[in-house]
Formats: sequence, C-alpha cells, structure tokens
Amino acid sequence: MLSTQALLSAIGVGEKSATVIGATFQWFLRDLTGMLGGILFTFYQGSDLDSNAKMWRLVADLMNDLGMLMDLISPLLPSAFVFIVCIGSISRSFTGVASGATRAALTQHFALQNNAADISAKEGSQETVATMTGMALGMLLARITIGHPLAIWFSFLSLTMFHMYANYMAVRCLVLKSLNMQRSSILLQHFMETDQVLSPEQVSRMERILPRWTPFQSSKSVKLLHKQINLGVRVSSLDHRERKEVLNSAGFRRKANYLLARKKGLIGIIMHKNSTPSDVLQSFIHALIMAKYMEEKTASTWMDKHYKVFLDKLTLSGWKTERLLSQSIIWRANWVRVPSDDKVD
Repeated sequence: MLSTQALLSAIGVGEKSATVIGATFQWFLRDLTGMLGGILFTFYQGSDLDSNAKMWRLVADLMNDLGMLMDLISPLLPSAFVFIVCIGSISRSFTGVASGATRAALTQHFALQNNAADISAKEGSQETVATMTGMALGMLLARITIGHPLAIWFSFLSLTMFHMYANYMAVRCLVLKSLNMQRSSILLQHFMETDQVLSPEQVSRMERILPRWTPFQSSKSVKLLHKQINLGVRVSSLDHRERKEVLNSAGFRRKANYLLARKKGLIGIIMHKNSTPSDVLQSFIHALIMAKYMEEKTASTWMDKHYKVFLDKLTLSGWKTERLLSQSIIWRANWVRVPSDDKVD
C-alpha cells in the first residue's frame, strides 16, 4: 500500500485520495486473485470432485477456516497485508468451488427417492437456521471476550479445531455406494483374499478421506493398488518398447474396448473411443489385477473366471456397478478389433 501511495503521490494525487485509491486497489487485487484461484482450481481438480466427494467436502471446510484465519492475521502484519488477504481470498475461492460441487454429489446420496430438489431445499433451510444460531452465539461470545485478545484468539482457535473435528466425523459417517478408484481397490483386494465382498458400511470405515498431502492416515487403511493405475493414457506417450508390449498383449483382449500397458512402474489404461462406462470399470478392475500379479496372462485368466461373479456380488451387497467415478478420460484411441476366428493376411 505504501508503494502504491508513493506512486500516486508522485503523479500528483493527494494523500487522502492516494489512500483511498490504494485501499481500493488492494481489495480489487484480493477479489481478482480469488476469481483466478477458483478458475485454476476448477481446471486442475474439477474432474476429481465427483470421485472424491468426501475428501473435497472436508477440504472445502478446511479452506474456509484458513480464509478466516488469514483475515484475522492480516491486520497484525501490515507489511504483508496484501499477500495475506490474497491467500485468504484464494482459500475462500477453493471453498466456493469444492463446496458447491460436492454438495451436488452428496445430495444425490441422500435423495433415496429421487427427491434431490426436496433434499437440497431442506439442506438450505437447515444451513440458514444453523447460521442464525451461530450469529447469535457469536455476538454473545464477542460481548464476553471484548477487550481480551487472548480470550478472543483462544475462542477462535478452539472453535475452529472443534469445527474441523465435527466435519471430519460427519464426513466419516457418510456411506457412499458408488464405486470410485479407492473403494474399488479395497473391495477387489478383499474379494481376492476371502472371496467375499465388503458392504458399503465396512468400506466407509476403511477408506481414506483426508487429503493426500496430509501425513495422517487411518490405522484401518490398507495399501491400495489404485495408486499404480493411470487411466486414459495417450498412445503417443508410450515408447517403442511399451507400444510393442501393448500390441503383443492385445491378443488376450480381442473383444475389449481397452488396452493395458506397463509404463514406468505403472499400469496405463488406453481406452477405445467407443468404450462405455461399464468398459471403464472393467478396464480398471483388470488393471488392478495386473498390478497385483504383474502378468498379463494371469490377469486375463482371473478376469474371465471371476469378474462376472465379482460384479454380481457387488450388486447384491448394494453397490452401484453401472460406472466408475474417476477423473475425466480426455485421451481415447481407435483401433480395429479382429475376431479370434478370422484370418488376417
């Protein structure tokens, strides 16, 4: 702000006008940073909001609390005021995008009778009542702690920690029946070990909902294979050896709408341009099997013998097996599938 005022004074703007213009510029920069942050967040993470709705619901609340913390800290550090308020603005922009997107996904979970509009209206009414109650209690707390900075900070930090814990427990209670990469990996590994399928409630207690960049992890979580899978690989990204391996292994999947490739220690999935949501789910399960056995023939044999049984047991346990919730598949390929009984010259 000082540099802005100095520049304005140098070009003949009065001190009072320079102060007003400088403050206006700061808030304009804050709003601009927030809008750009929301756009970039949507660009890079938008396709992940459906498949990891529980995690992003928790991240939205964390970013909201971080934004409020930045607003409280900014007056204490005048030299870094603009930088701090911009961080707070970016945090709130993340909250707006993630909260709105995950609210739509979770509303579908609660709409057991296809009454999403009714659920959304009631959720909005509950949020309004909670906001009004919070405002009343907040004014009472402000009245009690006025003039006591330590009491104010203690109240804010303790309530923020309680807010995050309550949100974590609320998200942990959500039992989603849709299949994403993590839940599919948990289900498949348990099925391969016991020949039984876990219920949605059991998987909900096992899946990780904390962000990937946090060091905390549930003690009940297991080492999952889905981190070794890369869905929607570009053919041009494969080197000559990898392309040759894909062509040699294509014989095991003559009728499939996908191909699997080993790429730098990962299992890449190349989807056909005419693949359906069920093909995407099948390709991902196949890639998980291949990541476990690391042998194409063994994985294909397992798929032929057990995949249909696995899907049937998932359906009987209440899982939705129509599609796999995953990031958008941008790159698809096209190839001609030759039946096994045809001769090619």
